[in-house]
Amino acid sequence: MPIFLRPRGLRLADKFALGLVALSLFVLTGGSLLLSSGVLEPAWNRLSPQPDRIVLTWSGDPATTQSVTWRTDITVSEAVAQYAIAEAGPDFRNRARTVRATSELFDGSRVPQSEYLAKFHSVTFTDLVPDTTYAYRVGDGARWSEWFHFRTASLEAKPFSFIYFGDAQNDILSLWSRTIRSSYAAAPDARFMIHAGDLINTAHDDKQWGEWFEAGGWIHPMLPSVPATGNHEYRAITTAEEEAGIRHLSVFWKPQFTLPMNGPKGLEESAYYIDYQSARIVVLNSNVERQAQAEWLDEVLTANTQPWTVVVFHHPGFSTAGSRDNPEIRALWKPVLDKHGVDLVLQGHDHTYARGRTFLQEANAGVGANARDPRTGTVYVVSVSGPKMYEFKPEQWGQYDAALDRRAENTQLFQVIRIDGDKLEYRAHTALGQLYDSFDLVRDNVGNRFIEHMPSDAEIRAFADTLQSR
Repeated sequence: MPIFLRPRGLRLADKFALGLVALSLFVLTGGSLLLSSGVLEPAWNRLSPQPDRIVLTWSGDPATTQSVTWRTDITVSEAVAQYAIAEAGPDFRNRARTVRATSELFDGSRVPQSEYLAKFHSVTFTDLVPDTTYAYRVGDGARWSEWFHFRTASLEAKPFSFIYFGDAQNDILSLWSRTIRSSYAAAPDARFMIHAGDLINTAHDDKQWGEWFEAGGWIHPMLPSVPATGNHEYRAITTAEEEAGIRHLSVFWKPQFTLPMNGPKGLEESAYYIDYQSARIVVLNSNVERQAQAEWLDEVLTANTQPWTVVVFHHPGFSTAGSRDNPEIRALWKPVLDKHGVDLVLQGHDHTYARGRTFLQEANAGVGANARDPRTGTVYVVSVSGPKMYEFKPEQWGQYDAALDRRAENTQLFQVIRIDGDKLEYRAHTALGQLYDSFDLVRDNVGNRFIEHMPSDAEIRAFADTLQSR
């Protein structure tokens, strides 16, 4: 099993031994990490004292806090971050405050595909001014990253947008990179990114995580991520565990993402919620403990005072690919989503695109009646941002009590969602930036009015070819 230790808890002999390991690796590989295959680690994934894998997340109120996490080799004894209110000129750096980071030792010596030592460092900036752009950098006092920007949320219900991705998973640096970069070009004013699980293919594979960070490049340290766990974020570590069907959350998840601790006991940082201006974003872990999360979700939504609610999880309530189906999720979670009138559910897993709706029931309908209100219930979306593709299931959504409005196969997509007062605007784009799907939800005193902008005869992208990686 991987071991995470705080440096101050190590004995002097342990520190000396770790130093010898790091020095030996440095000398034998010329400052690079040698993979077990004997292949030299790519330059973008080599450990050094210089910060890498810098990523913004939230663990507190987005209006007054911001969390940042990064990685270095184990020679860094004290990590710090500096931040200041950004200005047009460079003099802001003279007023920067310095914050000491919390550091964890990552020992992957018993984790296949991640057999190395590293340190992960995290800082949460607090007491920030709402609706303000800050500059920050991370390092050890001698070696620094460049200065990056982030912007705090407003205390008011101002308009904002965010980006949503389905699975990245395969050929991340080669092919997912174009999707995340196109999304930033299309929505440079977006405030955060939602990742609906399967960020990588093999949970504990360091190189795949390195590809995920490299593909996003400087976007990760500039635009906060709100990640959900997928089934590929879970995997056995040993052969014995694999044979016994025991899976663990990726050994990198908690060290590299600083996320809210407000989820169900035991699922902190993999199930959580964030309030951003006029929206409550709830992230569920669809891999484990679904019943407990249903109860927690009901509590979180009962206490919700935000006008808009978005729920994110990996395994779709209404499946779209092959023979897949998730009846337990529909049985446990859909009644809670219906009860609280959740506006939008964002999902992944099925490597296709689907967007559809459930229906409101008329309040005066008789017992056993199924009369439908003309306004929409929850809108459900399944999407894929990486290159792994499946064929759409033949029956589509015919077996579900929901309407399938738009679908696609063999298409990498990203989605931009904008909330402005009583209106939620949804736009799905291909990796080329082309608009593929579009609708608005407009709120009135009864519910959400659904306005579709795509013509009924708009071309549907059907399966033609795919990368057959599994």
